[in-house]
Amino acid sequence: MKRDDGLHLLKAMAGTFLFAFGMNCFIVPSGLYSGGLLGICQIMRTILEEVFHMPVGERDIAGIIFFFLNLPLFCLAWLNIGSRFFCKTIVCVAVQTFFLTVIPVSFPLLPDAPFASAAVGGVICGWGVGLTLREGGSGGGQDVLGLVIMKYHNRMSVGKIAFMINLAVYAWCAFHYSLETVIYSLVYVCVSSAITDMVHLQNRSMGAILVSDNEESIQWIITNCNRSATVLEGRGGYSGKPYQVIYAALSGQEAKMLERYMKDRGSEAFVTFFYIDRIYGRFPKHL
Repeated sequence: MKRDDGLHLLKAMAGTFLFAFGMNCFIVPSGLYSGGLLGICQIMRTILEEVFHMPVGERDIAGIIFFFLNLPLFCLAWLNIGSRFFCKTIVCVAVQTFFLTVIPVSFPLLPDAPFASAAVGGVICGWGVGLTLREGGSGGGQDVLGLVIMKYHNRMSVGKIAFMINLAVYAWCAFHYSLETVIYSLVYVCVSSAITDMVHLQNRSMGAILVSDNEESIQWIITNCNRSATVLEGRGGYSGKPYQVIYAALSGQEAKMLERYMKDRGSEAFVTFFYIDRIYGRFPKHL
């Protein structure tokens, strides 16, 4: 494993810790439910505790259930997405299961404040999920399922898959618990999703305009970002020297990579970055 790969994996694992900490210290003690596959696991845990009277102590067995339900999704990830994503995902899910199990669920850190618990827990969990995704990993669950379904059904998305799963989870909560539980759980999901999108730079589309006098930058973009670029012939307004003007559409993470590349080279090239609201045409989202 390369040094950079190891660093990315460590950051992804740190993201799983943040998620487990936010979940077990803010969401679960407040009686709230996560969305997605973990929400289904929490429902299964509740049924084991309340219906079958299974003693679990201060440990949350939802994490263990989550790991076993992810096993068939690991196979889907290997067959449909790729071995690199599979390896990072299986490590991240295993580590996340460990943290969800060993971090005790005792009393709420914000007692009698379910809204604050939902908001703070949403920020921490969302940051953890976003960090894991940004470093090329995944916490499993509906993320993997959504990516696989997207590959074969263009009209589907990870968000739509997550919405359908969340709808089932919160419908069950509304039927068995109070509407208040559902509302605060929705607050958690909304905050968590917003923070995840903010941290996960792959969700952002950015444009880069690079003015350079060599072709190395073009090859770097093609090789490292797996993107193409449009090259225009330009001329310096003051010097009159000929330059290449390179335009490329990138994800936010790829734009960060390009920025680091230019800084490391100490290049005199001039680069500007800007956000793109919409892209029409072929622009695959890379994991």
